[in-house]
Amino acid sequence: MTSQNDKARLFHSLHVKGQPLVLFNAWDAGSARVVAEAGAAAIATGSWSVAGANGFEDGERMPFPLALDNLRRIVGAVAQPVTIDLESGYGETPGEVGATVAAALRAGAVGCNLEDSFPANGRLRDTAAQVERLAAARAAADEAGVAMFINARTDVFFQKPADAHDMAMVEEALQRARAYADAGASGLFVPGVVAEPLIARLAEASPLPVNVMVMPGVPGRARLAESGVARISHGPGPWRGAMQWLAEAARAAMA
Repeated sequence: MTSQNDKARLFHSLHVKGQPLVLFNAWDAGSARVVAEAGAAAIATGSWSVAGANGFEDGERMPFPLALDNLRRIVGAVAQPVTIDLESGYGETPGEVGATVAAALRAGAVGCNLEDSFPANGRLRDTAAQVERLAAARAAADEAGVAMFINARTDVFFQKPADAHDMAMVEEALQRARAYADAGASGLFVPGVVAEPLIARLAEASPLPVNVMVMPGVPGRARLAESGVARISHGPGPWRGAMQWLAEAARAAMA
């Protein structure tokens, strides 16, 4: 059997600048198995989708024990490495974030997303505070003996609409990336950025492999690869598409 740490190392190796890993985000064991059978190299959850599938709003409103149970079922359903979206870490303090990461590792995850905004309002945390949270996450992974891929998500580009994004925001994200890398992060997730020149600059200058999320306005996979992106996430898109089909089919059946 492949060990958890073997899967973690494999997951790290899939992040190649210019040859992006594509993650078509799942939300439960059934959707994870479908994505796996479609040829996915790895499985990722998205917090919005997992919460919605269980009747909750995003923003750590889904109880963490329920999210862990969901993770265990996904890990048990697929052979691929599994990474979990832990939102802001389900904790007020770095120690609580470390405990969250340790619990995800015990449930079988080999990667996680940790965002640098407050779940209640989306406001950015101070960089130094986020560094402490990421360092606690890395310490928890080291203690577990798993080379966890900690995907440090920065919400810089969610602070303004896309038409107001500029190179100053890119530089802010890069400053955070350098600090997060020093704290033990493995990747930089920059959801919300859509303009190709900004994406290219991020990928060029980031000390960490860059992860972009598919959303309206984001270039296609080939262009993202040319820009140097190492990971492409689909976020809540797959779940929203599935729910749209379900709603339309249900209305048709009852018409």
